[in-house]
Amino acid sequence: MVTTIKETAVQGPQQYQKGEPVRSEGDKPLGGAAAIATERVDLSAKAKELQRIRKVLDQVPDVREDKVRELKTRIANGEYAVNSGKIADKMLGESLIDTIA
Repeated sequence: MVTTIKETAVQGPQQYQKGEPVRSEGDKPLGGAAAIATERVDLSAKAKELQRIRKVLDQVPDVREDKVRELKTRIANGEYAVNSGKIADKMLGESLIDTIA
């Protein structure tokens, strides 16, 4: 059984590729105040919490100046000692975790 294809069905992909909205035969542009579209966004409690956390994080400096100053002083005074065993243990532990995960 052969059915006819409506013109809007054929135009749909072409309009999509052009970035135009696809309109069916029943869609007619509205005039006057009804033509103004309003958008509304409702954020969930989780999204609001994430926004609040983001604001707090944005206020934290990228570099902890006090820590950098302390380390520079310790290095200059010869008081900063690197524990190579701890560094190696940490590197191996993280490597194992990455391998397992």
